[in-house]
Amino acid sequence: MKLMQSMRVPALLLILVTALSACGDKNGEDKKATQVAAKVNKDEITVHQINYELGKLGNLPPAQAKQAANTVLKGLVEQQLLMQKAIDSKVDREPAVVQRLEAYRRQVLAEAYLERVTSTAAEPAAAEISAYYAKNPALFSDRRIYRLQELSVPVTAENVESVKAKLAESRDIGAFAEWLKSVNIQARAVQSVKPAEQLPLELLPRLHAAKEGQAIALATPNSLNIVFVTGYQSQPVTEEQAKPVISRYLVNAKKRELVEAELKKLREAGKIEYLGDYVEVGKIEAKPAAK
Repeated sequence: MKLMQSMRVPALLLILVTALSACGDKNGEDKKATQVAAKVNKDEITVHQINYELGKLGNLPPAQAKQAANTVLKGLVEQQLLMQKAIDSKVDREPAVVQRLEAYRRQVLAEAYLERVTSTAAEPAAAEISAYYAKNPALFSDRRIYRLQELSVPVTAENVESVKAKLAESRDIGAFAEWLKSVNIQARAVQSVKPAEQLPLELLPRLHAAKEGQAIALATPNSLNIVFVTGYQSQPVTEEQAKPVISRYLVNAKKRELVEAELKKLREAGKIEYLGDYVEVGKIEAKPAAK
């Protein structure tokens, strides 16, 4: 059972693989024989299948690679047996199974196409990396490790302003917490130590500008989330140290832009019609385009 749990490809998906491989060319069977790792009844498990699964494990030391390959092969054999029995039992024709296979096929094809679209994202130039480094001192040249105390304060439309006013005049978090108790407001407190890169980017500039002991309030519909900066330690990162991280970030940003542009193009070129209970979805999507 552990072997089967270690296999991440849905077992029934191999139905598709088997069906496709059955349509292959009969030529070159001698070469193919060297690629067969096992035979399960009339089906073959190839070295390519093993290598595909091993690729998910990353770079393994040679000493571990052979054992891992053996484990993967055993899992594939079990998977093949189950798949064969599923087909014999007509499990592959059950509506729920057909739906799952179709969903997985959609996912695989969509992801494969996006990989092709984003493959054109170029590595950032040195000037781009330097510009991003200079633009974000809170992440790099003036990076800090923050000691934070967070309070989640439940509020209503009637008391939110009084809570904000008391927060503004409180000397420290202790005084504010005592006041909350005195008015029977039960706040949830969490202490944490976080480096700048683990904080939300939209919050970081405010935290970076805050002094020790200062609080930042973030309003949500039913609560006031308050972050107290109880202290921090300066721990800057040089541009040379930051280059790999910035490069990955900028490449990913370019990929996101490519994906958004491609989806926009496909939406504009395609005909999308929402029906039944989902008519309103189409109306909501049409609003930005009408501007």
